[in-house]
Amino acid sequence: MSDTRLKVMEAIARQKTVEALYNGKLIKLAPHLLFERRGELFVSALNLSKTWRTAEERRLGQFKLAGLGAPDVLDEGFEPLPSYQPAVPHSGDTLLLAI
Repeated sequence: MSDTRLKVMEAIARQKTVEALYNGKLIKLAPHLLFERRGELFVSALNLSKTWRTAEERRLGQFKLAGLGAPDVLDEGFEPLPSYQPAVPHSGDTLLLAI
């Protein structure tokens, strides 16, 4: 099991934020859900590094685990988005872990 997968699973289970490199940028994520799509692992997470115009605009994005570099589980917790439902984004996806 990869180090990235273990760290994301820990962050989901403990509702902790994760810092990682993604597309060459350091981002902070609030991971809500880990799923598999066509043999690849993804995490549905709120990108806390993104500037949102309003709190209502915030939504989960899907991040490919293979693209997350040098992940670090932070001691900072988070609350799930109010609209969050523990369901995969597409019908063919497989849920692995959710808060």
